[in-house]
Amino acid sequence: MQFKDIIGQEEIISRLRQTVQQNRISHAQLFAGEEGVGKLSLSLAYAQYISCTNRTETDSCGTCASCIKYQKLIHPDLHFVFPVVKSPKNSKPTSDSYIKEWREMVSQNYSFPLNEWVNKIGSENAQAAIFAHESQEIIHKLNLKTFESEYKIMIIWHPDKMNTVTANKLLKMIEEPPPKTIFLMLTDSPEQVLGTIFSRSQLIKIPKIEHNVLAEHLSQKMGIEQNQALSIARVANGNYLKALEQLQASEQNKQNFENFAQLMRLCYVAPKDNSKIVDLIRWSEEMSRLGREKQKHFLQYALRMFRENLAMHVAPELNQKIVYLANEELDFSQKFSPFIHPRNITKIYTEFNKAFKDISRNGAAKIIFLDLALQLVKLIRVKE
Repeated sequence: MQFKDIIGQEEIISRLRQTVQQNRISHAQLFAGEEGVGKLSLSLAYAQYISCTNRTETDSCGTCASCIKYQKLIHPDLHFVFPVVKSPKNSKPTSDSYIKEWREMVSQNYSFPLNEWVNKIGSENAQAAIFAHESQEIIHKLNLKTFESEYKIMIIWHPDKMNTVTANKLLKMIEEPPPKTIFLMLTDSPEQVLGTIFSRSQLIKIPKIEHNVLAEHLSQKMGIEQNQALSIARVANGNYLKALEQLQASEQNKQNFENFAQLMRLCYVAPKDNSKIVDLIRWSEEMSRLGREKQKHFLQYALRMFRENLAMHVAPELNQKIVYLANEELDFSQKFSPFIHPRNITKIYTEFNKAFKDISRNGAAKIIFLDLALQLVKLIRVKE
């Protein structure tokens, strides 16, 4: 991966280049930004640039032995840590247990959500995490001398998923790092990273991709008609993954919309028709059969839909500028948005965030979703 392959982010790229050219590379950096803004691509291009033996002022050469190994993700001084899952065959998994699958996933697409990674390793019903067993691997790898490059570089994808033991071990390494060691940590949720790690890392905020830049990429690199590319980029709102979802008509996104629309309709009708309570129970049972990552993805999707519907309701004159919906989502929201307003949105957000936290803590999904639905029955009927 080279800087020239990254979509947008010119300002961040310039800053990263300067740290290398001026020999001011921070040993612990936290790349924080929303999903789909290119954090993994940036970290790989940055690491390749640091290690390149023939770099220019603007980019790595792409042809030296170091660059070739980086492009294959097999450089001996490049290490990865990422969430994994436990299985009956492996109760103490580490990142190395799934390094083959990781290289395949990254080689196919440098940007992907956590739930796709969990599906890749075949355990969508399990909670992905960076477990305590990983800490010994981190210590072992980083205490070795470099093999070929000046620096050892460890890319940690989702440090917010670290087991407390692992996080504390990493903290010791950050406080007293081995010579020529660089940590590049990538997170969608900086508030969930252990506070002591957060405070000892250089925070690099990765912004959303500019709409025109994303549209240009879709048009020129992927052959999408210009007007369609502009429409997709606007709905994606700076998120490359959402742009891909629009293009690929993601089955999960379709399922999320269907579950959301069904829940809203049932909640609206339930006070008038008690038989719909039975349908809400069935809905919660169906949701409980999804894997936990899919359940969390649905709750995040629902929060986005509420946000967009609130914007449609309170500022209809600005819908073209601030609402990021298309096709069936937009058609549904034109009728649904009057029910989302300042008097109920805060409580709705609170209930959905609570459900997300409970699911993340392995709570009983059927009970969590049924309670959420019953709370929503009351909130959706609150008058403005």
